[in-house]
Amino acid sequence: MGRARSLAEVYRRFGEVDAAGTLYERVAVALSESDEALRAIEAAPARKRHPPVILAALHDLALDGRAPALAAPYAPADGDAAAGAAIATLLGMTDAVVAVAVRRQPRTDETCRGAVLYPAVAEAAHRVGAAAIGLIDVGCSAGLNLDVDRVGVTYSNGQSLGDPSSPVQLSASVVGGRPLPMRTLPQVVARVGVDLDPVDVTDRDDARWLRACVPPDQPDRAARLDAELALAATAPPLLLRGDVVEVLPDALARVPVDALPVVTSTWALSRLPLESRLRFLHRRDAAATDRAVAWVSVEGVGVAPSIPTFGDRRASGHSILGLAVFEQSTLRAEAIGRCWSRGRLLAWLASS
Repeated sequence: MGRARSLAEVYRRFGEVDAAGTLYERVAVALSESDEALRAIEAAPARKRHPPVILAALHDLALDGRAPALAAPYAPADGDAAAGAAIATLLGMTDAVVAVAVRRQPRTDETCRGAVLYPAVAEAAHRVGAAAIGLIDVGCSAGLNLDVDRVGVTYSNGQSLGDPSSPVQLSASVVGGRPLPMRTLPQVVARVGVDLDPVDVTDRDDARWLRACVPPDQPDRAARLDAELALAATAPPLLLRGDVVEVLPDALARVPVDALPVVTSTWALSRLPLESRLRFLHRRDAAATDRAVAWVSVEGVGVAPSIPTFGDRRASGHSILGLAVFEQSTLRAEAIGRCWSRGRLLAWLASS
């Protein structure tokens, strides 16, 4: 009884706090109030019972046409009908829901990351004087960050970067009075992603899972994701499976010697213990004996080793945009900005 009550509290809190004001608020609260639904959720391993995984698994079945009774209320975002259908689907298809949850990880391939990465990667290339770069994204999921040069970005201050004709157009608000540097990315000659469980954008099931992780009442976000998936599918990146610390040397070796490797991490390092983050830093340092290696990080305050924090407190609600250049045993690391809301707001702080 205690475990069931605890699970009920997890789902209620998720609905009332994390999903407040959305379709998932009604669905999660309804699940928390159904003893039968909670017992069905407990059929999954403990680490797979969390609301984002179970709700995405239900959505995946709806998108795959296997749960039409759930897909019907999801389309118009009918909260009460969706809540009832979610419970009925969970009870009637418990094995199928658990099977999806067990083999999948929740994904948040947010499209706004490019709005933060574009000026930072361009700044890295400028500081090294690189005419070509190779992108290496760690914790890459589907590797959508690796198309940063192929998107267009418009900022609230009237500035724009990237390709204005790209099918993927992003936007972000600029905070503060300092404008972004208007630098163009050099040619990208390699795109390599590293992840424990990479997502193949050309695989129907993998692409559907990414869509399933977007709540059904967020059509604009789903449309942006579809555009990014279609763009990525035209030139799929090389995806390397494995622990980032162990695989990074192989990824760096995939970048031609006459190009600057630019490693990017966006809210990926917080999943690693401090020891692994320090080893990640040392791997890049070791690779920089014969050529420069750059690292652009978008991580919580104090998460990225060697990146200054402006004296900001941890868990302060924003992230630090960092730039580090490793070259011949010399490390130059700088915090070049702050961002909020997963890249939707950006304050550029680096000197021109």
